[in-house]
Amino acid sequence: MTTKPFIVGITGGSASGKTSFLKGVLSAFTDEQICLISQDNYYRKRNEIPVDDQGIHNFDLPETIDHHLYAQHIEQLRDGRAVHQMEYTFNNPNVVPRLLTFQPAPIIIVEGIFVFHFRELADQMDLKIFIDAKNSIKLERRVKRDAEERGYDLDDVMYRWKYHVKPTYKQFIKPYRAEADIVIPNNVQYQKGLDVVIAFLKTKVSE
Repeated sequence: MTTKPFIVGITGGSASGKTSFLKGVLSAFTDEQICLISQDNYYRKRNEIPVDDQGIHNFDLPETIDHHLYAQHIEQLRDGRAVHQMEYTFNNPNVVPRLLTFQPAPIIIVEGIFVFHFRELADQMDLKIFIDAKNSIKLERRVKRDAEERGYDLDDVMYRWKYHVKPTYKQFIKPYRAEADIVIPNNVQYQKGLDVVIAFLKTKVSE
């Protein structure tokens, strides 16, 4: 690579629609043009995850992320070097982790709920995007997602939402909304915002 990649940070609260938005962005580019490196693969081991006063693991805290390694890997991609990282399977015994390989590309997407919070990550970003949605809408989406994808019952979802997710959003995510270059509202849909982001990133690829 003759020029440095353009690094895009994408964040937002849990169930704000980051994953769906990312799929929309990725679908507009080839694998050679864009690389997504997600915070999800940098969680620490389960025995290093804090527990709350009820003995429940709280994955919604910054200290659950190995942000030093994450930042190091972003630097490697920026310098044109491939990155290898073991997939994080959220302690699911039915899933065999894969060794993931991330290749340098003109556009690097850095995604996760704490990517603006860690200065090592945020300072490397050329563009910051915040996906926004009302709390009531995020909760509705999370209840549906956690029931379908993770098998959590309603009581479990509501407990985590009240004691883990909401406090984390207020303290570690929402304050960085003001730092974002672009805020994408996603209470109903985000298509216009997605179109603008894709059009802009295509100009960076052509450079």
